[in-house]
Amino acid sequence: MSTDHQESKAVILDSITIDCVIFGLNEGSLEVLLVQHADGLNKNKWALPGGWIYENESIDAAANRLLLELTGIEDVYLEQLKAFGDPQRFPLSRVITIGYYALIKEEDYDLTPGFTAVNVAWFKVSEVENLIFDHSQILETGLKRLRRRIRQEPIGFNLLPQKFTLLQLMHLYEQILGKEMDKPNFRRKILKMNLLTPLNEKEKDVSHRAAKLYQFNPDTYQSLIEKGFNFEF
Repeated sequence: MSTDHQESKAVILDSITIDCVIFGLNEGSLEVLLVQHADGLNKNKWALPGGWIYENESIDAAANRLLLELTGIEDVYLEQLKAFGDPQRFPLSRVITIGYYALIKEEDYDLTPGFTAVNVAWFKVSEVENLIFDHSQILETGLKRLRRRIRQEPIGFNLLPQKFTLLQLMHLYEQILGKEMDKPNFRRKILKMNLLTPLNEKEKDVSHRAAKLYQFNPDTYQSLIEKGFNFEF
């Protein structure tokens, strides 16, 4: 990398930032990834992973770079939420932040705090409080987007193991939507969509009656979409 390029990259835009809402699932609980600031205005406080954008990089590239630098997580598909621009959201000057969100399997990634983060950890969404600036609002916006999307697309399967039970799937929907579901109705509705491949396998090492395992079939889903199928839950 040339010296000129390094110097150019060091210039940051001091009025635009990125903040990422990363959701995961752990033992049936919906969680969000947070970082603890190492120093500065918010030393030791918890926040969404994010930071400043370099002058010569795109906002998508900035989101991925910041997530890697702060948490050690990379190769994640991040989707834009919206811009947050309340004049009072940042105490020192006018700063607009662009929110992103993603769904990942927690077990697929090793967390490594870095850059301006002294710690990085998963927190249950239901227990998160006292985040810096307007990060609680950004988290709530991400949760609303997730709730809307999971009713319109089968994105929830991104949080499950490759093989899962119908009860695990129902608990996932309950966690994200924040409400209890009727088991027979859920089973009937999800199986009617024909998106799941039943396996000749059952749960192992469980204290209760072992349940049948299923897999999501993305090829079937794509074929149904081309025929006009509308996923609606």
